[in-house]
Amino acid sequence: MISTLLVANRGEIACRIFRTCRALGIATVAVYSDADADALHVREADTAVRLPGAAPADTYLRGDLVVRAACTAGADAVHPGYGFLSENAGFARAVQDAGLVWVGPPVKAIEMMASKTRAKELMAAAGVPLLAPVDPAQATAGDLPLLLKAAAGGGGRGMRVVRELGAMPGEMAAATAEAASAFGDGEVFAEPYVERGRHVEVQIMADAHGTVWALGTRDCSLQRRHQKVIEEAPAPGLDDALRTQLHDAATAAARAVGYRGAGTVEFLLAADGRPYFLEMNTRLQVEHPVTEAVFGLDLVALQLCVAEGEPLPTTPPTPHGHAVEARLYAEDPARDWQPQTGALLTLDVPDEPGLRLDTGYTGGDTIGIHYDPMLAKVIAHAPTRAQAVRLLARALERTRIHGPVTNRELLVRSLRHPDFTGARPDTGFYDRHLDALTRTPGDNADRHLAALAAAAAHAARHPDAVGTSRFGGWRNLPSRPQIRRYRSEPDGAEHEIAYRTTRSGAIDAPGARILTATPGHVTVESDDGVTHHFRLATHHDRVHVDGATGSYTFTALPRFTDPTERAEPGSLLAPMPGTVVRLADGLAPGTTVRAGQPLIWLEAMKMEHRILAPASGTLTALHAAPGLQVEVGALLAVVQDAQEEQTP
Repeated sequence: MISTLLVANRGEIACRIFRTCRALGIATVAVYSDADADALHVREADTAVRLPGAAPADTYLRGDLVVRAACTAGADAVHPGYGFLSENAGFARAVQDAGLVWVGPPVKAIEMMASKTRAKELMAAAGVPLLAPVDPAQATAGDLPLLLKAAAGGGGRGMRVVRELGAMPGEMAAATAEAASAFGDGEVFAEPYVERGRHVEVQIMADAHGTVWALGTRDCSLQRRHQKVIEEAPAPGLDDALRTQLHDAATAAARAVGYRGAGTVEFLLAADGRPYFLEMNTRLQVEHPVTEAVFGLDLVALQLCVAEGEPLPTTPPTPHGHAVEARLYAEDPARDWQPQTGALLTLDVPDEPGLRLDTGYTGGDTIGIHYDPMLAKVIAHAPTRAQAVRLLARALERTRIHGPVTNRELLVRSLRHPDFTGARPDTGFYDRHLDALTRTPGDNADRHLAALAAAAAHAARHPDAVGTSRFGGWRNLPSRPQIRRYRSEPDGAEHEIAYRTTRSGAIDAPGARILTATPGHVTVESDDGVTHHFRLATHHDRVHVDGATGSYTFTALPRFTDPTERAEPGSLLAPMPGTVVRLADGLAPGTTVRAGQPLIWLEAMKMEHRILAPASGTLTALHAAPGLQVEVGALLAVVQDAQEEQTP
């Protein structure tokens, strides 16, 4: 029996495992980096052990330190969560060599599935359908498009789509470098890239007594940068024959490696419905809650029981209903998915029947630069798919998030898009629809009303500026219009709000009037007779306005200018805090560059971002170097425009 469990992970998954441990009466131990000293998973654990440093390579990826922490804290078992060391066979072996219980699959199974290339060989021998590999050196135009993939990793790292043969060398070099940086292994292989395919997976649970469960299917097709954004169970639109084929293939894969515990077998469904094996993840998946909701199971509790040697029932429970999960990220989808950092001032998700929140953050926490930008997972479960999708979309719409930019609006729009509601998800969804999903409407009446509410709340906070009245600081006399100007975030649109007090004491503005106003709540009646309620929170120079149909963030003008407005023409500025990981080959002052050419690669929050030349010309200054840590707005390089060079 496990009495004390160390979770070799952080954030949301550590908190989720701790929740099950509390229910089972198991004591918990957290490990944390210096950057996570005040993190939620540290606060929720019974005991916590510091791993000195901040970067993952110095902390959560140091298996020796994690094992030592488990022994020091008196733990008798280790759960790896997902990511970091969760699929590292050497770490699993070290845990067991220390006399600790490993809450994961056998070391041999991890080793056999650690390399995607070897895993495909094993699956072919087991009769599992595969995409035929392609030798990049021998690829022809007829083989295109190809997908380059890191053999030792996942999560979209080390993956590139090649559509032109001329791009193959550069993309191979980039994929190899990223794979080596992320996983310590630069092996990359190529396979056909299936356009508009579907990413469907099967959850496996197996014990040491020969029982293997195939717990239905999940669809994880909505992805950005090959990383999942929205997942659901069961995968929609599969007939019974295809579902049985996937279950049988996943079970065969598990039995082929003597699997034990929770695992996932992932498939790619081509447009014609044919399935192909992608990989087997020898760990718990981020999207496991949708399977838990449909089957009424706690997969972490089952992992712990299997690790203790307990047998599974012969058959799994009967599934019920449909579940959908959305990953809430601190990122800006409209700006190449740039991760965002800073203080998370408020995170308030509605608590309603059928909803579940898994998170590693609460209001007041700080989102740093070292780790994945996922804030939370919101899961909805309902009798039908349509009901679950509607419940989740509305819950996200009502969620209050104050702080960095998030993908919340994108999630709401995605869940309501016809291609998704019509049960036609595929991996090309964001390639086709991202621009439309992130576009700010030109005539946004709700946004204007929210800006009016911000002005009303400002007046309520500063009654001396406008006199006093029964409306929280509004002057009860006719007056000249008051003017407030705001910039909405993150689109940068400017709003000018003019309002005046009428003789009756009401506050009028074009198209609406204020009924009540306090610093935290404003009620607005529009000219069509509809009443709108807004909740407001002011943090320094920003006002967060939450309404029934959305949330808005405004900055009062004039305010601080953007760093790019102060920089010299041709300046390349860091769009986020991060670490410079590499430069373009031969890049140095005096180098000739072309517009759009990648010059600098910046890593932030587990993702690489390319800094492109703003124009064709000459690199006149270079301040970036591999390993350099930079803040947002830091000057990395300067390119003198070729046209400027020719100016006498």
